[in-house]
Amino acid sequence: MSEPYKIGIAGLGTVGASTLQLLVNENARISARAGRPLKVTGINARDRAKDRGVDLAAFEWFDDPVALAKSNGIDMFIEMIGGSEGVAKASVEAALASGKAVVTANKALVAHHGAALSKLAEETKGASLHFEPAVAGGIPAIKALREGMAGNGVTRVSGILNGTCNYILTEMETTGAAFAGVLADAQALGYAETDPTADVGGFDAAHKLAIMAAIAFGQQINFDAVQIDGIENVSAEDIEAAADMGYRIRLLGVAERTDAGVSQRVRPCLTPTNSPLGKITGVTNAVLIEGDAIGAAMLTGPGAGGYATASAVLADVVDAARGNCPPTFGLPVGDLATASTDPAADEGAFYMRVSLKDQPGTLAAVAAALGKEGISIHRMRQHDHTGDMAPVTIVTHSTTLAAVDRAKANIASLDVSLAPPVSMRIVGV
Repeated sequence: MSEPYKIGIAGLGTVGASTLQLLVNENARISARAGRPLKVTGINARDRAKDRGVDLAAFEWFDDPVALAKSNGIDMFIEMIGGSEGVAKASVEAALASGKAVVTANKALVAHHGAALSKLAEETKGASLHFEPAVAGGIPAIKALREGMAGNGVTRVSGILNGTCNYILTEMETTGAAFAGVLADAQALGYAETDPTADVGGFDAAHKLAIMAAIAFGQQINFDAVQIDGIENVSAEDIEAAADMGYRIRLLGVAERTDAGVSQRVRPCLTPTNSPLGKITGVTNAVLIEGDAIGAAMLTGPGAGGYATASAVLADVVDAARGNCPPTFGLPVGDLATASTDPAADEGAFYMRVSLKDQPGTLAAVAAALGKEGISIHRMRQHDHTGDMAPVTIVTHSTTLAAVDRAKANIASLDVSLAPPVSMRIVGV
């Protein structure tokens, strides 16, 4: 029989505890798939007394995750601490420098330091870096891009990459409630953190998008190039107006290759109700990959949660135990292209909501502000209202984000404008 493959786990929150439970309770099945016995030998967490669903006395306890990472008693280090800096980064660096395999669910760490960590893994005998659980939870998005789509020239990767935002937008659709109330409900249910900024601000999705874009386009990871806009300003009025036109609002991450470089953006968009991404509701995630050979392929499933994400962790554990350790981003770090960006690539039809004084000439003033930037109106609707404020929704013909931003500034400066205009791209996926 092969020697056991010894595993250390740092961080026993929802995902870490679920991973430990599966490694204990389903050990025979998972070990058979790994081709050798898998054995957890060391663990680390902040609270030693908390119930994790298994007897922790069977494992060596480490107060310091870096000490666990360096321990001669493990072959693999699983990092579930979180955060792009501090002990998470230090422990992963220590494990790699010690020649160990590392599995991490830490998308912020990979998005900010993935290239350096991959280089360290390549330069250290026995080391390897794996991060399937960092993107889209239980959906095998990394393996699909890096291995399953290896024969394709990928043209675009897009998707619904944050279950919290999709839950909030879905609830706003079905209940008509405002963003703040639905967010509070999501926090009470555990779908949103006490500080929800990373989710509703679009940063969580942006971390995932940057990782996938690097693999899809064979270039250095470039989180700073992701244009990020969250869902905080999406109103019940926007949800209703979109529905009236046959659309749903979704927070979409889109990375695509253009003649000028690679465009990466995360922002709320209107997508047709019956489109592949428009059909995704609740906390479900979806990744749509478009390539020259396959056309389009979509993966859907739980984007978060203990056992769902632990499933992705264990897929990486099995790979590492079998010695299946491909280059982290599909190519050796030195072969990745220099990151290229095309921030001006966001072009198409846009939805716009403006709040105007209810008086003659206001619509003409708005049309003039749009026309000044070369924006043609496809349709315009003034909604029923009471009082002196008239809400108006506009759908433009194809234009650029830059032109829309300039037009919004023009409209906001008008005497007839009562609130900053809101705009969202309309996409067909």
